[in-house]
This record gives sequence, structure tokens and C-alpha cells, in this order.
Amino acid sequence: MATQLEMKGISIEFPGVKALKDVDFSVRSGTAHALVGANGAGKSTLMKVLSGAHVHYSGDIYLDGMKREICSPKEAQEHGIQIVYQEVDTALIPYLTVGENVMLNEMVQNMGKKQLVKWKDLHSAATQILEDMNIHVPSKKLVKDLTLAQKQMVLIARAVSTECKFLILDEPTAPLSHTETSELFRVVNELKQKGVGIIFISHRLPEIFRVCEEITVMRNGERVACRKMGDITQSEVVELMLGRRMDEQFPEVNAAIGDVVLEVKGLSDAGKIKDVSLHLKAGEIVGLAGLVGAGKTELCKVLFGHTSIGTGKVILNGRRVSLKSPHDAVKSGLALVPEERRKEGVLVQETVTANLTAASIGTFCNTFSVVDRKAEKEKAKEMIVSLGIKASSGEAKVENLSGGNQQKVAIGKWLLADADVYIFDEPTKGVDVGAKKDIFELIAKLARKGKAIIYASSELSEIIGITNRTYVLYDGTTVIELQTKKTNEEELLFYSTGGK
Repeated sequence: MATQLEMKGISIEFPGVKALKDVDFSVRSGTAHALVGANGAGKSTLMKVLSGAHVHYSGDIYLDGMKREICSPKEAQEHGIQIVYQEVDTALIPYLTVGENVMLNEMVQNMGKKQLVKWKDLHSAATQILEDMNIHVPSKKLVKDLTLAQKQMVLIARAVSTECKFLILDEPTAPLSHTETSELFRVVNELKQKGVGIIFISHRLPEIFRVCEEITVMRNGERVACRKMGDITQSEVVELMLGRRMDEQFPEVNAAIGDVVLEVKGLSDAGKIKDVSLHLKAGEIVGLAGLVGAGKTELCKVLFGHTSIGTGKVILNGRRVSLKSPHDAVKSGLALVPEERRKEGVLVQETVTANLTAASIGTFCNTFSVVDRKAEKEKAKEMIVSLGIKASSGEAKVENLSGGNQQKVAIGKWLLADADVYIFDEPTKGVDVGAKKDIFELIAKLARKGKAIIYASSELSEIIGITNRTYVLYDGTTVIELQTKKTNEEELLFYSTGGK
């Protein structure tokens, strides 16, 4: 018999913001229900209420018609409600093994019972859970040594290791390859057959239509629609999310292409990158296309001095540069907007102002190295307005912003620093269609100003839509260079999967 979970009249406020306004939401066990909306619409806030992370809400939660009080994550889990957050590194313990992370809930429950951990049994149970989900990761491997995709699957394994009636997945496919996404959908369908209700938060509409039976659309903290998937189209979902018709997503760049700014010759690192060569001109947007794990992120980090160059050379504005650290890269005129924005791109505990001025703080200092706070705040305020960052003020903490607004802060930091080469690594990951368009326009403006741009993405439609030329990466090396206007997604995918 199906279990019904209902949220009725849910409202919640934060300082200066009414995040949810009288929201109703329901899901049945054995089905997948999509929850969508632009960044800041209230999706994650609603799910944090359901999972016990936010307790100062008004409204009621019911399970099979019985009112339930959920005042902590522990109480949510006792009712069979589990959540897998998008930012996987904040939910895993890197120095523990895969098995310990999968069985963490059980280990915590047994604390204080004065019983020894039976490590053989723990790893055996974890291995069985992983095998049932077709996840091929050794139970005794340390989590810090896993790929981002593997970490995501370990979190899902942990969620279903206990009695799970409703599983909330927040952008679960963002770090996954096509193959890994297919595996996730297999797991989702198996969980549905076992009677688990899935709440699926995603900005990737084709995936939602593939795996979900119903959809709820939110906008500005309110529910604006709840439909069966067969009764709505993708374009209608976008219009409901934005409250208007969606114009052309990709802007006309129309930038003048100048001289070569960056040359990379025979570049290799100690791990993934092997004999990469490419060049980049002023005003040009050059794509790095490839599947998850192809080496795009690793190449971006090598160019930014985050990891060491083994062989090869980097030539910037005609001069060979030594990039032994990010500090060297910034001094040379390179900027990186990383894939993991919360972990590497922004200081989540700091204010919007502090983040926006972090890379250029020296320009606000006098001869005695004292920061002119007034000038700093004024410049940050200008940037907040010009980028359309939705924040109550420059003093708002970045951790309280939506994903799209966090990404704008990560980009804005480098706009103030005024680099020559901008490297964007998966810049639209976890970002809604409205914020994506804003980010594309920001990148187009940089190109029009004569900046040279690397755009690394596994979203091939974005590569086609925004770049001039594209290098395809496969297994850590560039396999082909293509003029973007003369290629298509099918050809990019062919080379991304090892085609010759």
C-alpha cells in the first residue's frame, strides 16, 4: 500500500527574506516527483524543512494522514526521510573509508552502547549495499581518494543503507557522466519498485521527464504548478519557473579576435594530463569538451598553478611563465572559476563583499596596507547590481545565497581583479536556466572586452552555443581541434567517447 507524504502551508523566513510562502507539496511512495524552480525559488529550503535542517517553519507535515513533528535530521531519518545534498564533500568524512561512510548512520546510532565495531561485518554490509547498486568502489578505499561521481554514489548508498521511505536527491546527476547517470536512474527505478518515494531536484529537464511521474514548479518561494509529466512540456516548465517566456539562451558574442594570448605546448602533469597542446586568442571563447573524467578539471587546475606541471610549457603574451602556485597564475593574469564553487570558488562563511574583493583587496589598501572599507563596500555594491546578484546586502553570507548567485559571486571576484585569461570549469553546474543565461552574457561581455576565455564543460550544447573553437579531451589529452560553427553535438560526443 502506497504511503503519502504531505507538506501543507509551509512558510519560513530568514533575516530580510521570506523564503517560503504557504507551500503545499506531496509525494507518494513508489514514485519519483520532480521539484524544480530557478535558483532561489525555495526548492532546497523546502527540502531542508522536510529533512529537519530548518525547524523554525510554520505549516504541517503528514505521513499517511498522521501529523508528524520533524525538528531535527535525526527525527526525519526516524520517519524514513533521507536527503542527499548536492555538495557531496560537506556530507562525507574524507579520512574514513567508503564502508565507514556508507554505514555512518548505523555507527552513530550505536555510539554510547559500549560495543565494539565489527569491522569485517561493517565492510561486508557496505560491500553488499554497493554491489546491489552496481557501484564498483572498494569498501576499504578512503573517500578522499574517490572521484566526485564516486562520492555522490557513496552518499546515495548511505541513504538507502537504513530504512528509507522517501529519498530526496538534490541535483544528483550534476557530477555524473552519461554512463553514471544511467546507473543512477537504474538505482532510482529499483528503489521505486521497492516502494521508496523519490524527490528529484534538478535543472536538467530532459532527465526529469525521463525518470519522474509528477512535477512541482516553484517560483519566488511559492508553488506555482503541480502536474503529471504527461500533461506538461519542457518549454512550459521553463516558462513557469521564470514567470515569462524564455528568450534565446545564448547571446551573440560578436567579439573582435586578436592576437594569441595563451599557448600551451606538450603539457603533462604527474597524473591525468598527457601532452596537451592548445592556443587561445584575445576575444576568443575556446571550449574544452569531454565527458566527466576526461581531464578538463585537471587541465584547468594545472593552468592555474593548482597542480604541478610535469613536462611542457605555458606561454602567456609571448613570454614563458612558471605556474608553481595559484599566486603565480594570478600574478601572470590568469583567473579560474572552479567546478566546485562552494569548496574552491567562494568563501562560504564570508560576506558577499569580502568574496567579491578577495582577489583584488590590494587595490583597496593605502600605503600602510590598511583597507579602505568604504571604497571596498561601494565597489562590491556596484558589482552586486551589475551582476544581478540576489542578496539582501553586501553583508549577506555567501552560504545563504542560491547556487546561481554563488556562481555570480565567484565570477565577480575575478571581474574586479581584471585578468587576461579567464578559465571557466563547468560554470553552469547546478544553475537554473535563468541564471545560466546571465552567466553566458557575462562571459560574452568579457570576450567583447578582449579577454581570452577557456570554457570547460561536459554540457555539449553549451560548448556549441557559446564557443568559437573547441578542443575535445579524452583520457587526459586533446584528441581534436574543431571550429565550433562547423561541428555539432554528435561529433563532439563521438570524439569525447574515444572515436577516431
